[in-house]
Amino acid sequence: MTSKAIKSIGVIKKQTYEDVAAVLKQHNVIADPAEIHGILCGLLSGGMGHAQNDWVNVLQDTCNEEGTFNEQTLFTLTQVFNECCQDLIEGQFGLNLLLPNDEASLNVRGVALIEWVQGFMLGFGMQQNDLTGCSDEVKEVMADFSDIARMEEPMEEDEESERALQEVIEYVRMSAMFCFSELGKSLLDDAPSPSVH
Repeated sequence: MTSKAIKSIGVIKKQTYEDVAAVLKQHNVIADPAEIHGILCGLLSGGMGHAQNDWVNVLQDTCNEEGTFNEQTLFTLTQVFNECCQDLIEGQFGLNLLLPNDEASLNVRGVALIEWVQGFMLGFGMQQNDLTGCSDEVKEVMADFSDIARMEEPMEEDEESERALQEVIEYVRMSAMFCFSELGKSLLDDAPSPSVH
């Protein structure tokens, strides 16, 4: 699929964690949808342009894919990328993390959140490998994300743990959007400069 084709594909319907997981499994791609979504959000929040296709190579390297993704896998991942762009650019805190639905156990959702955060840190770090130029708030977010990424304690299946998980998910969601608001590029940044005659 050409880069022109990749850019022209819009968001047909919102991809769910389960949708993406099924496609990846079908084509033997060893990757977690949450981690992939986190990487894409991290790349964009760190300053990667929306018109760039660098994310494809990043995901292929992360998934240890030799060669290129097949057409269906690339189509699905392009949908996920476009959704990331749309959610982050539109703002109004509309970003939804690609996590398992509520039918999954707390521990499954908790592990997926950790995968998402680890992916975000990887993608963000590829764009901002030195945080010295970032605000104190962004540095604090990345420190918190580092703590979340190292969480290992299993969660009890009770209401208190459910509330705690939802609070962490909301913090991660809002923090990712904050990073994008500081360092991410708008569509105008990706627009070609007018030619001078």
